[in-house]
Amino acid sequence: MPRRKRSTRWEETKPPTAAADFSASWKAAANMEFEEIDKWFYTYADGSSGLIEPDGVLHLCSDLEIDYTDVRILLLAWKMQAKKQGFFTLEEWRKGIKDLNVDTIERLKQTITKLVDEVKHYSTMLLDFYTYAFKYNLTEFSEKSVDKETCCTLLENILGSKFQSQIAKLIQYLMCQTEYKALNMDQWLGVYRFCQEISFPDCSNYGEEDAWPVILDDFVQMVKTTSIGAI
Repeated sequence: MPRRKRSTRWEETKPPTAAADFSASWKAAANMEFEEIDKWFYTYADGSSGLIEPDGVLHLCSDLEIDYTDVRILLLAWKMQAKKQGFFTLEEWRKGIKDLNVDTIERLKQTITKLVDEVKHYSTMLLDFYTYAFKYNLTEFSEKSVDKETCCTLLENILGSKFQSQIAKLIQYLMCQTEYKALNMDQWLGVYRFCQEISFPDCSNYGEEDAWPVILDDFVQMVKTTSIGAI
């Protein structure tokens, strides 16, 4: 009976494939990229919590030469999909920096400045950012509404330049009336839809039967019957 041929060492070891080489190279490059992103993150992060906390966000704003209330820091949070206001996790930072494709503070400054105009011109992006901004300002998980003062600031920063007349009068109305102390998501999205769809200031195509939030029914009624300065 013939003997079974013993495998030699070189027969047992398969040479690496091109796909394996590419995968290893890609992983090494990705790890190196994340190392640089992580290093940047830790220039702002708190040493004990491992998070970028409010002081770190202020430091970042200073490097970007913008105010903490500037819409560009909110755009950055949106790109990161940050969940808690005033805090950025490492994973959120990685996501935002990679999505924006930046590697220096100067490039980040330029990119988020361009993003301001880009968001205004694409309605799907604007709606997504507008919706995110409301959720981001819910300070507690169980909260369903945002106070009217914060809403007015957000409206001015996000929609003010695109819908100047509507937003200016709506802000005046919200700050003068006393019935509504805060807005919920339905009301917030209703404002966006109102700005996009309704002829202003005549509001001729506004119909209460179209299931608008009551706060907008009240606003339109006021616009049609009295001057905003008389509220």
